[in-house]
Amino acid sequence: MKRISLFCGHYGSGKTNIAVNYAKYLKAQGLKTTIVDLDIVNPYFRTKDSEKELEDIGVRVISLPFANSNVDLPSIPAESYSVFNKKDEYAVFDIGGDDSGAYVLGRFAPYVKEEDDFDNFYVVNFNRPLTRSAEEAFEVLKEVENASHIPFTGIINNTNLGEETTAEGIILSNAEAMRLSDLSGLPVCLTTVRKDLAEEVDLPNVFGLELQKKYW
Repeated sequence: MKRISLFCGHYGSGKTNIAVNYAKYLKAQGLKTTIVDLDIVNPYFRTKDSEKELEDIGVRVISLPFANSNVDLPSIPAESYSVFNKKDEYAVFDIGGDDSGAYVLGRFAPYVKEEDDFDNFYVVNFNRPLTRSAEEAFEVLKEVENASHIPFTGIINNTNLGEETTAEGIILSNAEAMRLSDLSGLPVCLTTVRKDLAEEVDLPNVFGLELQKKYW
């Protein structure tokens, strides 16, 4: 595990839910953990929605002051940069979808690359429009990478159909994930799945997810 974990990808790929679960996972390992919400694209699923739940277990939450609004050129609060000074903390970043969301991450690129202790995960759902094939997903990957100025280090296969998700569908999606791996030269680091289906998915590095709750 690297000290800094970034979760990027296509709009609606499920980055926020994974980031929240990963922050909980780090905390459960006894690690001091902070999660930073930099998603300016999706006003519906936000890390901030899980703020109380995360803070109750001791995860520090940093969210932008315009959460759930439509601000094009945000002013990032100074607290967001504090994770690069607090070397005893593990930092999880939830990044907005597509290249437009990744531009915000670009402001942190010098700090992330200088420390060089990071993973930048490309989250992909092959059931979403514009990422239904490895080739389409690879195009989005390059757009996001170019906008953020931070290279991706791995792929997270988060293919699902919401409540209609089946273990068989997730297993079948692994072939497309491996094709994306071949195209990009990046490893498939995790296959994410709802916790109730995790034991049915016979793939390497399966990560069970609790679905994010909405409080507003």
